[in-house]
Amino acid sequence: MTTTSHNPNGKTGLRSRATEHLKGPGAKTDPSVALGVLYDLASSPSTAPDALALLHELQVHQVEVDLQDEELRRSRVELETSLYRQVQLYDCAPIGQFTVDSNAVLRELNQTGATLLGFERDFLRGRSLESFLTTDGVSTLRAMLARVAEGASTEFADLGLRSTPDAETRCMHASACLDLAGGGYLIGLMGVSGTKATPGG
Repeated sequence: MTTTSHNPNGKTGLRSRATEHLKGPGAKTDPSVALGVLYDLASSPSTAPDALALLHELQVHQVEVDLQDEELRRSRVELETSLYRQVQLYDCAPIGQFTVDSNAVLRELNQTGATLLGFERDFLRGRSLESFLTTDGVSTLRAMLARVAEGASTEFADLGLRSTPDAETRCMHASACLDLAGGGYLIGLMGVSGTKATPGG
């Protein structure tokens, strides 16, 4: 009958000894401590071969970690570049784009949208889009958002827009859909070319 003896000096035993040493009193998390343990084990003829094999494993693992770190850095640069490009496209879009909550309060808008409303973006965030619409425009916008909330994919309508109560009213093509990521609505506004100003409602 053949029996298999356990080799206490194998790699498994070596790892156990190193782990126990590092968990002992005064153990530190400094990598130099682990290297010191490995050096001590490599200095003994009985554990030197396994210590060298473990060192090789550690070196291979370090290379893998370095390659993963390099890949993560490259991916981060690519993501940041893509995000910057998308922000540029958003800001330079020829239509005003707005993200609003369920009460049509402005959460975010692009530069074209800020220009349409006649104010800086920081001033506009937190204000209601309805305050820049005519009375009829407010009713139309609310009806659009209600239909979208009930399941319509995208709603289209014309709205009367004016930046101040005494300003000239401009007719705008509007679109509205759900903001699936933010829980509100995405609204687009584009001026109707060749139309005359309508009276404020």
